[in-house]
Amino acid sequence: MTITDNGPRRPLEHLTVLDMTIALAGPFATMLLAGLGARVIRVDNPVGDRRGAPPFVGPDGPTLVQRGPEDLSMADLTRHRNKLGITLNLKQPGARQVLHDLIARSEVVIDNFSRGTLDKLGFDFQFMLNANPRIVWASLTGFGIEGEPGTGGAADTIAQALSGVMLTGGEENEPPVRLGTPLGDTITPLCTVIGVLTALEHVRFTGVGERVDASMVGALTALVAIEPFDLLKSIGVPYRTGPTMARLGTFGVYRCADGYVAITAGGRQADALFQAIGKPDLGEDPRFKGPARARNYRELTAEIEAWTGSMTVEQCVAALEHADVPCAPVRAPGDAVADPLARRRRDTVPLLHPTCGPIDEIYVTGVPIHFANATVGFDRPAPALGQHNQEVYGSILGYSAEQIAELQNSRVI
Repeated sequence: MTITDNGPRRPLEHLTVLDMTIALAGPFATMLLAGLGARVIRVDNPVGDRRGAPPFVGPDGPTLVQRGPEDLSMADLTRHRNKLGITLNLKQPGARQVLHDLIARSEVVIDNFSRGTLDKLGFDFQFMLNANPRIVWASLTGFGIEGEPGTGGAADTIAQALSGVMLTGGEENEPPVRLGTPLGDTITPLCTVIGVLTALEHVRFTGVGERVDASMVGALTALVAIEPFDLLKSIGVPYRTGPTMARLGTFGVYRCADGYVAITAGGRQADALFQAIGKPDLGEDPRFKGPARARNYRELTAEIEAWTGSMTVEQCVAALEHADVPCAPVRAPGDAVADPLARRRRDTVPLLHPTCGPIDEIYVTGVPIHFANATVGFDRPAPALGQHNQEVYGSILGYSAEQIAELQNSRVI
């Protein structure tokens, strides 16, 4: 095990990331890098805090309306943990040299502004390469840096709509299904982080800076394309098959007396399922034998639900586990987040508040990646606006007290 003065080494502690992100998707990517140990310097506009979406958490618990200065946005508290917070007004003339100096001392820049925003301000890729020839610049946008088929900006719901994912769930006669979890806002950051780490390896061998381009619509569309929806439709299986995965027949969500159970029984496990529900002959029924299940999945679902519907979720899971059939209860989000295993592995962790400390009643995203020797995770709350100006501009960039005061007086920081 590699030990530093502060304990086991954090995997990305050798990296400095300049975080120029807003909303959820960009901050989620930089949050992951911070949790993996990178020094993430978050840039905010000094003229106003753009973070403030409810719910808020403070000394008196959660609320939808801020009651005082210690009531802070859950979005801010969750997405900006372990980051250093500085202010910089990119529209001020004096910001150009400051940004140049920040990039010169960074390995990575990440933004998720609308396509072309930084270029219009004069901070294009060539500017960044001039500041640091080995820089990796990652842009996370709605449609990609080329901007088609939209304007370059998109929200999660728009990405879900354009990717086709909304018409892969639910029944054929139902409205499109918007996934409650912001899939585009969370999957695209994962692609961005993979791209950044890959680009850093590429730069290590070539010595030439790299541009990473990840789009929300592109990431979600790629996920949709992993299943052959059009091909299945052409041979009689509709896009939307409700709670059942039609091409497998015995994969789906089934109603119980007091909730739902998920079952994934393939191959011999399907025979074990049929045995468990007291209908061992279903496996030889021509309607449900092999590929025929894809055409007759609704009838097969009815056969399975005739059994699951007669018992509670707990009884159903116990019977299926005894029969070695993979299954699980369909849990509420709060129950899943509070799962003892998730907490023990620190996949979910207590919310960190700068004045209240860890709040054990509220669990949020941890780092769901685990290592044998290295340490990861979050141990510092989100910074206040400009909290680390002195540390970054003074200690990291080496600016004098007079220079920092001048930048403040001229409203650059």
